[in-house]
Amino acid sequence: MSKHTYDTGIIGNCAFLAHINKNTNVDWLCWPRFDSTFIFGGLLDKDKGGEFSIRPEGEYTTNQHYLENTNILITEICPASGGKYRITDFAPRFYQHQRYYKPLMLIRKIEVIEGSPRIIVKCAPVSEYGAVKLSVNRGSNHIQYLGGEENIRLTTNIPISYVFDGQAFVLNETKYLAMTYGEPLEAPLISTADRFLAETVQYWRTWIKHSSIATYFQPFVIRSALALKIHQYEDTGAIIAASTTSLPESPGSGRNWDYRYCWLRDTYYVITALNHIGHFEEMEKYFGYVTDITFSEMERYQPLYGITGKKDLVEHILTDLAGYMGNQPVRIGNQASEHIQNDIYGQVLISLLPLYTDHRFVFSERKDSVHWVEFLLSKIEHTIDEKDAGIWEFRNMANIHCYSNLFQWAGASAAEKMARTIQNQELIDKAISLKERAAAHIESCYDPVRKVYTNSAGSSNLDASTLQLIMMNYLDPNSQKAKDHLVALEKELKTPNGLFYRYLYTDDFGKPKTTFLICAFWYVEALAAVGRLDDAQREFGNLLQYSNHLLLFSEDVDERDGSQWGNFPQAYSHVGLMNAAYRIAMKLDRPIFL
Repeated sequence: MSKHTYDTGIIGNCAFLAHINKNTNVDWLCWPRFDSTFIFGGLLDKDKGGEFSIRPEGEYTTNQHYLENTNILITEICPASGGKYRITDFAPRFYQHQRYYKPLMLIRKIEVIEGSPRIIVKCAPVSEYGAVKLSVNRGSNHIQYLGGEENIRLTTNIPISYVFDGQAFVLNETKYLAMTYGEPLEAPLISTADRFLAETVQYWRTWIKHSSIATYFQPFVIRSALALKIHQYEDTGAIIAASTTSLPESPGSGRNWDYRYCWLRDTYYVITALNHIGHFEEMEKYFGYVTDITFSEMERYQPLYGITGKKDLVEHILTDLAGYMGNQPVRIGNQASEHIQNDIYGQVLISLLPLYTDHRFVFSERKDSVHWVEFLLSKIEHTIDEKDAGIWEFRNMANIHCYSNLFQWAGASAAEKMARTIQNQELIDKAISLKERAAAHIESCYDPVRKVYTNSAGSSNLDASTLQLIMMNYLDPNSQKAKDHLVALEKELKTPNGLFYRYLYTDDFGKPKTTFLICAFWYVEALAAVGRLDDAQREFGNLLQYSNHLLLFSEDVDERDGSQWGNFPQAYSHVGLMNAAYRIAMKLDRPIFL
């Protein structure tokens, strides 16, 4: 088999995300929210997923790139019969009337580059994950699609009959397609689309200019930051793992998950990445999302929540969809929401720490401080001796996991700092006591013969998540113990080409067949942390080959041929890249002219 990569780019405006294929089709678009039914779902079923394409007659080649420092996608098409044209796809986003304008609107601008190409525009949105075909009504300058939750309208200056009938026509002037959900576009099409495009370009370029991004592999970090930004559902502040569902971790594996949700276990890494690039607005919105969950969650946290904090994410299988490249099942919802993961409370405590230690936040933002710290510490206290599913969400295996106890240790450490800030001795004492208990569990995972920490107490299995013992400074990065631990992990879990397995033991679905990309970026961070800076730079540069043509990364990579697998793009892979690049840049600490 040839190397598999995902041939799509993403556009978005923090209200929705769309995947645009190099072949011009909108392969994936969920409306009105990230976790809604798809309107276009060709990723999972080319027949039932609908279509929105702008293709020439006959054979053609394409080239796709982003408009520099934006989330605006350019696709250039060269028909074999001659001519050339360009499609600019974007989701409007800009500041007006003292708020961000981010409508449920997809705009496609079609421009002639040379010649007189003949093109065919096809538009057939669906609803209920392809189970409902929408009825089509034509107007004078628009087509209306009815039968879903809300009306969808396509407004265009292309003759309606050509779009309605899927008929080829000569492209001899700039054409526009504006698809809206619910509220139609009532303003003039051409001038509005061009103004929205100019405003959106300005928004994204200003956002990047206001980012603190070091020069180390800067184009990759910029693209990762832009990708992460549009994975935030701005209405609530939630950041999703990916905009897709059921893209397999490896062909035929059955590991096809719905990732359109917010995992609290990744909170620390996401907040760290946003902090590194200096984007406080996104951090504050995310704080607000976590706060809302905390005050509504009186018992235990779930590992993941819906983008509105919804708890009920019942997993079910859509049997009528073919699946990506025939891979089934297609899952909606995620059973991992029912799992026990005890690292979460520490994740949240660490994530809230900047409110207490970073003086760019004002004191009034530390609401209900005693209640916060007390509540989360009590969660750690009640779960610190409990077996859980661990970071990788084993469905039928529970252990005292080293990683879970590491974040309980780190969370208690953060709570101690918070308690000192608010001068509460009782909470200080409780935090110190819990740190000691968590450390005892972590040490029960140490194998003195191999000089490595295993994945759980009483186990001999190694796990990439224990790399975090070094980055979280549980192990002094300068110590021999940290260096020995890293050597043992890389000996067993690193591939010859620099990728990293999560683990190599059998789980509920057998042995993993692909590597987990964020683990490779963790490995790079660990190398930098222990002072192996040359190794860190070499391994980091090597990992960049596993992006697609737009510098977008998947969740998993097949170490045999470098193929991309898993949900795409994976926000946390980009977070891993951002954090690894930052750590190396800080270690290098040299003048820009050298």
